[in-house]
Amino acid sequence: MKIVVLTGAGISAESGLKTFRDADGLWEGYNVYDVATPEAWERNPELVQEFYNERRRQVLAAKPNHAHHLLAELEKDFDVEIITQNIDDLHERAGSTKVTHLHGVITKSQSDLKSELVYPITGAEIKMGELCELGSQLRPHVVWFGEAVPMIEVAAKLCKQAEVFAVIGTSLAVYPAAGLIDFVPSVIDKYIIDPKTPDVKRYKNVINIEKNAVEGVAELKELLSNAR
Repeated sequence: MKIVVLTGAGISAESGLKTFRDADGLWEGYNVYDVATPEAWERNPELVQEFYNERRRQVLAAKPNHAHHLLAELEKDFDVEIITQNIDDLHERAGSTKVTHLHGVITKSQSDLKSELVYPITGAEIKMGELCELGSQLRPHVVWFGEAVPMIEVAAKLCKQAEVFAVIGTSLAVYPAAGLIDFVPSVIDKYIIDPKTPDVKRYKNVINIEKNAVEGVAELKELLSNAR
C-alpha cells in the first residue's frame, strides 16, 4: 500500500526547531521579507547568508523526534513517500528513504546563478566568497518567497498515486503545497494530524487526529497496522 505523507513545521517543532513564521509574522525575530526573498539576497547577501548559517546550526544540533522515527518505521510494511515543506533533514536522519523537499534543504547550497547546481555543505556555514562552478556566490538551497517551487509537479504526481494520504503539522495555508491535497484521489482515507484541524470540510474520507505530531503519528501507525 502506498502512503503519501505531507509534513510541515509542526513535526519539526517537536525537535525544537521554531515554526517558519510566528503569529507576528517574524521568523527568529526577523521580518521574513528581509531574509527570505531574492530581493533581500540582492540587497544584503551577508545578512541573509548569516541568517541561514544560524538556522543550519540549529538544524544540525536538533535530532529527529519520535514522529520522524515512526514514519521511517512505516517503510517496513508500506511504500511510504514523504513530501515535506520543511527545509531540515530530520526525516532523512530518522531513516526515511523517499523524501521530496518542496522548499529545498538547508544542509545544501546552490548556485546564485543556476538553482539546479546544488552542492553539499561541509560544516554549518556557507561563506561569502565561496563560489559555484560558474564563479557565482553559493547561497542556501532554499526556495524563497517569489521563487518557483521546482518539486511541486513531482509531489503532485505522488499525491495522485496515494492509497492513503496523511497531513502532519501543517495548516494547509501555504501554497502551492496546500493545494497538493486536491491531487489526492477523493475515495482514499486522508488523515489530518494537527492540534488545530485545518478547514478540510470539502474533502471526503477525512479522519481528524487532533494531536501533536508525536502522539498523532503513533495513533496513525496503530490505525494503519490494524487496517492491514
